[in-house]
Amino acid sequence: MRFLPWLFFLLCLPAAATSSESLVIYMFSSDTCPHCRAQEPFLENLAGSQQGVEFQRFEVSRTRTYHALFDEMAEVHGVDAGSVPAVFVGGQAWVGDSRSVRDAIKAHVEHCLEHPCPDSRRLGSGDVSPAVVPRESVLSLPVLGDINLAMQPLALATALIAFIDGFNPCSLWVLTILLALVIHSGSRRRVLVVGFTFLLVTAAIYGVFITGVFGVLSYLAYLQWVYWLVAAFATVFAIVNIKDYFWFKRGLSFTIDDRHKPGIFRSIRGLMQDGRSLPALIGATAFMAAGIALIELPCTAGFPVIWSSLVASHDVQWTYFALLLALYLAIYLSIELVIFLVAVVKLRMDKFEERQGRLLKLVGGLIMLVLAMLLVFAPEVMQDVGATLGAFLLALLLTAFIVLLHRKILPAVGIRIGDDWKG
Repeated sequence: MRFLPWLFFLLCLPAAATSSESLVIYMFSSDTCPHCRAQEPFLENLAGSQQGVEFQRFEVSRTRTYHALFDEMAEVHGVDAGSVPAVFVGGQAWVGDSRSVRDAIKAHVEHCLEHPCPDSRRLGSGDVSPAVVPRESVLSLPVLGDINLAMQPLALATALIAFIDGFNPCSLWVLTILLALVIHSGSRRRVLVVGFTFLLVTAAIYGVFITGVFGVLSYLAYLQWVYWLVAAFATVFAIVNIKDYFWFKRGLSFTIDDRHKPGIFRSIRGLMQDGRSLPALIGATAFMAAGIALIELPCTAGFPVIWSSLVASHDVQWTYFALLLALYLAIYLSIELVIFLVAVVKLRMDKFEERQGRLLKLVGGLIMLVLAMLLVFAPEVMQDVGATLGAFLLALLLTAFIVLLHRKILPAVGIRIGDDWKG
């Protein structure tokens, strides 16, 4: 009978080992990825606060040691192995970082502590269930299907960036010159045809350009040096625009080159020739708009590039990108559309002056500079509605302060910076 306690112990040993097996949170990340740096403390705290939960992190940008494991686990879970941070736990997977992602991970960990889940590193595809987004974060719409409301801060950032981009001095200059010359024909029909065709064609080319930039950046989203490169590009763009507020078109300047302007004027005057059929007028306007859009692209590329990088850093899928791009283009076009409709009603177009262009460049440059810094050092800020509004408000306050200092305070004490303004 003495062997019975030992027999009981041996029978219980496997069960004890099984019950004590930890639930493992696997994280694939990069040392230079800002989203990874933001998410890692949350996962460490989650594992540390729950008994029986373990956290394992695998670095994939500096070494290829864990690439095969990453590819294998991503394939089993049905996610892309090209983006980080990627988190696997209890048969589910999440790519990217946001408040809803963290809530879903925490909820799943708590579920697995009460109801045993498979280990994500040792399972087959039959053991995997798709990651669950809380239903309160999902809006079901006809045709479009489920929309993740966790993208709300990103949609707000999209709307704000597009609104600022809509006041781009280059595109506004072209539009005002176009309408001013066409209005001389005295025909509202011609103004409507030329204006709508011009806006639609330039918007289409803009959309294709933005889609191409997003495609490249989303493919390389796990490489942190790409974000540094985008931030450097945006910073240079911002500094040049800020410089143009003080010294307009002196040195490097992202404006339409003067050598292109005679050709633009000739093309626009050609639209005023009488006798053109409607298809011929539309075709001539579309051809001219395409050429002008390509000429002014270096002048207008700053915000689309940094916006595409911001969206790519949130690991947005193509469906969400299409919706965000539609929002971007709609808001961007709304600025020019208002100007266009006013011109149609009044049959008069006010001149777009240099003074206005300088101010718009200062606003755009400061906002772009703030976004570039956030993209590299604090991308998580753009995941909060209040913080997103705060970032844009900061740029606008800086603009007001610089204008006040430059135009009022410094001249009052006899200090002048920059060249004389025209207009």
